[in-house]
Amino acid sequence: MLNFTFSNEQEYFREMLREFSLNELLPQYTKWDREKTHPRHLWKKLGELGVNGLRIPEEYGGSGADCVTTGIAAEEIGRGDFNLTYAVMLNALASEIISNHATDQLKKTWLPQIASGDKIVGVAITEPAAGTDAAGIRSTAVHKGDRYILNGEKSGISAATIGDAFIVFAKTDPSSGSKGISAFVVPADAPGVECKGYDDMGNVPIGRGSIYLTDVEVPEENLIGLENNGFFQVMNGFDLSRLLIGLQCAGAAFQSIDETIEHVKTRQAFGRPLAKFQGVSFPIVTHYTQLELIKWQAYRGLWLRDNGKKHTKEASSVKWLGPKYAQEAIHECMLLNGHYAYTKEMPLEQRLRDVIGLEIGDGTAQANQMVIARELIGKQFRPY
Repeated sequence: MLNFTFSNEQEYFREMLREFSLNELLPQYTKWDREKTHPRHLWKKLGELGVNGLRIPEEYGGSGADCVTTGIAAEEIGRGDFNLTYAVMLNALASEIISNHATDQLKKTWLPQIASGDKIVGVAITEPAAGTDAAGIRSTAVHKGDRYILNGEKSGISAATIGDAFIVFAKTDPSSGSKGISAFVVPADAPGVECKGYDDMGNVPIGRGSIYLTDVEVPEENLIGLENNGFFQVMNGFDLSRLLIGLQCAGAAFQSIDETIEHVKTRQAFGRPLAKFQGVSFPIVTHYTQLELIKWQAYRGLWLRDNGKKHTKEASSVKWLGPKYAQEAIHECMLLNGHYAYTKEMPLEQRLRDVIGLEIGDGTAQANQMVIARELIGKQFRPY
């Protein structure tokens, strides 16, 4: 049986989030970018609405929601405030890593605080010399007595300047490549941790930056899962975050299209509404159609994940084309709205800047095409 409908509970959740997103988030969306601040109070508000803890089990303060429901949250929050969608995407990735692999003590310590919005936990993998090639990280974690000593630099980390802790990936066996990587929970205020922000083009409120680790000591119990197994823990999580990113970007683009449709129906040129010109309506139709394709591929991938089926190539196709189609749609909307859309009085220019950032994060277009080729053709024919 093929069924493309959401449950009544999911439809209610969507309607609730749509109303909250458009009425409470959208009016302030550009404010945080201009002020270069993170709206911590809204992150906590999302915790009250159950958004932060969607992928956290009920026993730890979450709702244990399925992946499709989590995707609904990403799409709807993306309409109002693109950057606050990290409360869905980043929390889902961090929560799954901790829920599936950490000790009971780490779960009890961090999961309830992530769900409530009291704590923000980032994921620190990327390094100056290891972006797409995550297995090439150089940060080290040396086991000494009852603790690990971490040294290295993480770069391009979301929530670097606003995070309360980070899931840090480091080499525990430098001779073993990707098999020698482990994951640790590292508090942001631990001695030896220094976080510095970037002056980014977009995603300003999410506090992207670098994390410097100098002889940082963490207890053994902060190790997540098995030693030397961290790389494989996180790779499965990327399949989820990539699907959510596609919906996050689609939400921002769909909202831009909705706003633009209202504009072209009322704005007159040459004695008639702009919407009557095919040069205006056809581009809107093109972008809407492309985004619908991405949207339903994303929900299909989330459904596959919920049902324990392979979804790696679906996730990579959504991550490859979702941000691309979204930024193209938002760019077109900016042009159709005229010169006011180029000002900071409208949200379009910021959406464009914000979405472009996710053409890079969580795997570039080229990296995701490599993943698809590997899944489609076979590992032995993987392109380099």
